[in-house]
Amino acid sequence: MSEEVSFKDFKKLNIRIGTVSEIEKVPGSDKLYKMQVDLGDETRQIVTGLVDYYTPEELEGKVIAVVTNLKPAKIFGQWSYGMLLAAEKDDKLALLTVDRDISNGAKVT
Repeated sequence: MSEEVSFKDFKKLNIRIGTVSEIEKVPGSDKLYKMQVDLGDETRQIVTGLVDYYTPEELEGKVIAVVTNLKPAKIFGQWSYGMLLAAEKDDKLALLTVDRDISNGAKVT
């Protein structure tokens, strides 16, 4: 188990709902995708290591949860402006998605 955090610390995270609008492999990488995620009022580029788990066709149009207030990071020469949320156990991975229709940009509370 990881260290406990306070509710106040959790509230510092800005988690928003977005739709994957474009996706492509990062040139020269075997594991990374570069995706564009529509967050309602903006589109963010996110670099993620999902190549072993999802095809581009499976990801495009998927509605996902994104942490939007992380510091941007340069990964394999590409800028990433957020982090999608996923669950992983025993070499299996699943993206966190929503169970009903909600607008892009909705805040996870």
